[in-house]
Amino acid sequence: MSAATTRSRTARTPVPDRLCAEAVDLARAAAEEAAAPGVVGEHVDVVPEGDRVVTHYFECEDPAYRGWRWAVTVARASRAKNVTLDETVLLPGGEALLAPEWVPWSERLRPGDMGPGDLLPTEADDLRLEPGYTGDDEPPPNSAVAAVSGELADLVESEDAELTTRPQPPRRGSIAAVADELGMRRARVLSRYGLHAAADRWDEGFGAKTPMAQAAPASCVSCAFLVPLAGSLKQAFGVCANEFGPADGHVVSLSYGCGGHSEAAVMPKPPKPAPHALDTMQVDEYPLRPARDSGSVPVEPDAPSEDLGHS
Repeated sequence: MSAATTRSRTARTPVPDRLCAEAVDLARAAAEEAAAPGVVGEHVDVVPEGDRVVTHYFECEDPAYRGWRWAVTVARASRAKNVTLDETVLLPGGEALLAPEWVPWSERLRPGDMGPGDLLPTEADDLRLEPGYTGDDEPPPNSAVAAVSGELADLVESEDAELTTRPQPPRRGSIAAVADELGMRRARVLSRYGLHAAADRWDEGFGAKTPMAQAAPASCVSCAFLVPLAGSLKQAFGVCANEFGPADGHVVSLSYGCGGHSEAAVMPKPPKPAPHALDTMQVDEYPLRPARDSGSVPVEPDAPSEDLGHS
């Protein structure tokens, strides 16, 4: 057989096996056994996978898997008439609703996602951190002090191997010893980038551009409830200590403000009502006729009134 004939037979499209292609009922029964009742739809396609190997596709009626298809692969042995089941699987179609691409946890994590007991490791090259203790006070590697220290370390390792697993205390009088005594020795501290990133987050949540600060009577820089921070951050941020304020316990910008400002205008007292001009608790007496001893002449009730319009 020539190479050209071999290549032509290899490249040709396989023809579906007749017995495997007719085993639609067997494939449907296998799909219904793997799926929930009533979710296997109509038979939509038959695809040959190889010699005497065929895959039957059925529509999926499950609303949660819209556009997916049940794929049941059947096969038969050479010169055998019995078709056997190979596998049953649910595969997405061209219009299937798929889950988004997997994203590493370090990129999915958002502020507030951590709970009690969760651990968040930081990478060695985290841009937010920088070395806090660089070891600048260590002796050069070729100096006599370094040679003596190396000999002592080898002697300790040979005498007691358990001590090599413990952290070595800093030498007395070194920068590390002073920092350790003051409680300021940390392996890494915030870098300039990490400090600016934190300041941007705090200013976005409780800064001058928030609606609360725009409507505030004054800013936090003049509020008595502001607890200033230490270090360079005290020039722009503090902690709110007003239990009735919206930012209680949060880091706020000095330009932030709210209605709970300590120097906000005091609400005016309601005015007192004016006293009544008339005493409504007592009946006033109005005589219809004047008293007789007043000297006036009483008017007869039946006397006609003079016409004021004529002389």
